Amino acid sequence: MTPLYATESWLQILMVTGVIGGGAAVLAGRALAATWRPYWYVIVYMLMLGAGVRFLHFALFQAHILTLESYVADAFYLVAAASISFRITRVNRMARQYPWLYERTGPFTWRDRQAGQKFSLTAMRVMTSRQILRE
Repeated sequence: MTPLYATESWLQILMVTGVIGGGAAVLAGRALAATWRPYWYVIVYMLMLGAGVRFLHFALFQAHILTLESYVADAFYLVAAASISFRITRVNRMARQYPWLYERTGPFTWRDRQAGQKFSLTAMRVMTSRQILRE
């Protein structure tokens, strides 16, 4: 059994897998959630992106391209990054687009708004403008 990343340094792994691949995974997860795609798209796209990241390791640093352990580690990291981004974006979308139905309960969850709970459109406008200023 070969080491996980046999020919790459930690800096190369951090830059290619962590920064380039992770950044692409976060943006892809956000885009998939923003276009209301189902979650399984995240898995499929990140498996393909994992192959692309392995190719970058091969093309830039002459690493072994067909190492299953390295591919699985890269793909796992990419799926995790994209899943977190997907879920945060989906929660924000649900709470912002349907404020009379749902409210955020945390960064990864929302819940149904209670029937007797008041909903104020002006409070929603203030909240949205504050969120815009934060982003």
